[in-house]
This record gives sequence, structure tokens and C-alpha cells, in this order.
Amino acid sequence: MISNRFLFRAIFDSKVGSRSLFTSSKPDTADPNWLRVGLAFGTCAFLWGLLFRQHSTDVHEHKLRNGLE
Repeated sequence: MISNRFLFRAIFDSKVGSRSLFTSSKPDTADPNWLRVGLAFGTCAFLWGLLFRQHSTDVHEHKLRNGLE
């Protein structure tokens, strides 16, 4: 019973006393990391391109199966 109290206290102290990695420093908005910005926008554009290509392929297949073309 006593060991459970000590264990609970140790877990509680470790969670309350530690700082989160994500809130330890504020991001610098005056000088953004342009490599990460470029990768984010490039990835987004690439995924949208794949989405449109897949959609046009699916529409074409639907038209062929239903005899609309």
C-alpha cells in the first residue's frame, strides 16, 4: 500500500515537473526555415497532383465501365 503511494507520487512529479519539448522555445517568425517551408509546400503540391491524377483515372474508368464513352 505504501509502495503504491510512492509510485503514484513519483509518476505525478515526473509529469508535472518536466517541460514539454514542443513548448520549450518559441519559433522565430522573423527568420523562417525556408528549406522546411519549401518542402512543406512542395509535398503539398505533389500530393494534390497525385490526387487529381488518380481522380481523372477513376472518372475515366467509371465512364468505360458504364458505357458512357
